[in-house]
Amino acid sequence: MNMKPLLKPSRPLFSSGPCPKRPGWSANAVEKLAYLGRSHRAKKPLQQIKTLIDLIGEVLILPEDYKVAIVPGSDTGAFELLMWSLLGKNETTMLVWESFGNDWAEDAVDQLNLANCKVEKAEYGNLPKLNDVSSNSDVCFTWNGTTSGARVPNLNWIEKNKERIVLCDATSAVFSQELDWEKLDAVSFSWQKVLGGEGGHGVIILSPNAIRRLSTFYPERPMPKIFRLVKNGKLIEGIYEGETLNTPSMFCVADALDSLMWIERIGGLKETIRRSDKNFECLQGWVDKTPWIENLVSDPDNRSNTSVCLKFADERVVSLNKDEQNDFVKKFVGLLEVENAAFDIKGHRNAPPGLRIWCGATINLDDIQKLLPWLEYCFHEIISSY
Repeated sequence: MNMKPLLKPSRPLFSSGPCPKRPGWSANAVEKLAYLGRSHRAKKPLQQIKTLIDLIGEVLILPEDYKVAIVPGSDTGAFELLMWSLLGKNETTMLVWESFGNDWAEDAVDQLNLANCKVEKAEYGNLPKLNDVSSNSDVCFTWNGTTSGARVPNLNWIEKNKERIVLCDATSAVFSQELDWEKLDAVSFSWQKVLGGEGGHGVIILSPNAIRRLSTFYPERPMPKIFRLVKNGKLIEGIYEGETLNTPSMFCVADALDSLMWIERIGGLKETIRRSDKNFECLQGWVDKTPWIENLVSDPDNRSNTSVCLKFADERVVSLNKDEQNDFVKKFVGLLEVENAAFDIKGHRNAPPGLRIWCGATINLDDIQKLLPWLEYCFHEIISSY
């Protein structure tokens, strides 16, 4: 008999974006911080934005000469801004192993019309041959493939070169994985991933090398106002002091500040990485001893500790066609939602049919532990009709 578990996660929130708020989060606490109804250009609101920018650098332990700015459009807008502003001087290599990297590659070829652009692709769950990337080529890649669960294990494959720049979409890696900042020139992320913040705003981080490119390379393409980091051939320095490109939500600013202060209280970047690792180890430990489920990423070194993507290994599911597998997944996650045991863990629509469970720092370990028996229960309930 398939017994229903007795305990449920206190917070059955495992979405990979927007991700769960930090433990103990309160809208009232954020409201007390926020300058609601005030101009973002007024002295105190502007100072709060600058405080947030500074705190991002401190928590991430960025090199002192790197610059941080808040930009429109979440991580999507932030990475597009970097591509449109920086690419076209050199050969460009686009590395693709999941849907967002594929979007960046399509834009590089079809929208930016980069004349000398190579696209290196790998299937979901795998990485391209990173060591084959030219040391002279500009590079664009996602550090952690949110929709595939595959991440780069390190940057040993990148050779520092002042003539080239390395662009990195790090939105589901930053604050949960150690990034090699010295080898990264232009990085984007959004608050709604590991920080559990609100959507709509992106963050860019620029190295001196990227700033040099901005100040000396002017691509021959129309540049939307919300992408402009340079004016009259000079860097717009105010952007890195809190003078945002467009009007930000001061509630979202205060919310991100609240999350960063929480990170400082619990022990900083080291602790958020530890929390994410422990959550992943718990989930993966269960996967390793459960015959009907597998990590989509076969190489343990390349497995994400945040957006963990799983596939069904039971022959009764594997033998189904793709539409039937999607229907199985829909029933599986639907039962979890009805039971209030887990929300939003269906794999991304472009990924192979399966599950995607967020294990980032805002997830409590005991909620992962309580989720596992529910995954077992739901599988056996659904598979019994196949």
